[in-house]
Amino acid sequence: MSYDSEFDEQEEIERFRPIKMKKRRGAAGVHKPPPKESYEGHAEVQRWLKEQAMEDDGVKPEFNPTFLASLRDGPWILSSLAHFYEEDLITDVLHVVRSGKEATVYCCAACPSTGADYLAAKVYRPRMFRSLKNDAIYRQSRVHHDRDGHIVRNIRRFDAGHKGKAMQVKSWIEYEFETQRLLYESGADVPRPLSQIGNAVLMEYIGDVGDPAPLLKEVKLTRSEAQSLFGRILRNIALFLASNRIHGDLSEYNILYWRGAVSIIDFAQSVDPYQNPAVFSLLMRDIERVCAYFARYGVAADPRVLAMDMWNQQVGALF
Repeated sequence: MSYDSEFDEQEEIERFRPIKMKKRRGAAGVHKPPPKESYEGHAEVQRWLKEQAMEDDGVKPEFNPTFLASLRDGPWILSSLAHFYEEDLITDVLHVVRSGKEATVYCCAACPSTGADYLAAKVYRPRMFRSLKNDAIYRQSRVHHDRDGHIVRNIRRFDAGHKGKAMQVKSWIEYEFETQRLLYESGADVPRPLSQIGNAVLMEYIGDVGDPAPLLKEVKLTRSEAQSLFGRILRNIALFLASNRIHGDLSEYNILYWRGAVSIIDFAQSVDPYQNPAVFSLLMRDIERVCAYFARYGVAADPRVLAMDMWNQQVGALF
């Protein structure tokens, strides 16, 4: 995924360019080096002192990850992730996993209570849906709720105005989280979701710290491995459908590969086929993209036949 188009690379280069210190002279013209940073002032030491303070008086220190201090949008990210810290799910933010136009994923140090060493926090940008085109079929294929939790029947009224747009964004993020949780509990190969608040989703981290799982498009498979993974992904698509979901935007760009296994991500455009039978085209497109990717490894399949068989087995008989 590409970095934010608004990212000012030169600005960041200048930010971290080494500063040339002027030579300091004493009264006798002796050169004196610049004062060294005190040990007590080091960021890691300060963090340790905060942890000790919490242990001493039982008060949780303020969430202030050192990693975010150098980022232009650090305050926005901090406010997005602080809730996970308060929930005792994460303790620190370590590095960026990947960044795109709609969201950035961060690797976070996990609280021991989660049973994980690291977790992935996906933080959506306010402009997240500018690039979502022709979204009517998605909006018509899911149930919307207002701020009181009531089902919204009039979608046009739901979409109208600034408040309506904010509610639409909130609804999409919540829907993605609930979809991922539904599919995880159904046994699908998706990262385990832990929490969602506002514009952020917290989930299982796939990979090692500093070495996140690459996207499927970034790896080279053997032919035998490709055949096995192709079958695995098709089984996941069928399982999605049995769980009343179609991914809606599946491709090698949102499938993670790690040590011979795959994990499917990004469910913001997922739909419920029982809300709108017209979404067969989305199922068809998902399977076409998967077939096209694996065809380069010699995997032969007819996407239309596969899509029709899945649809007829799971959905078609109900319409």
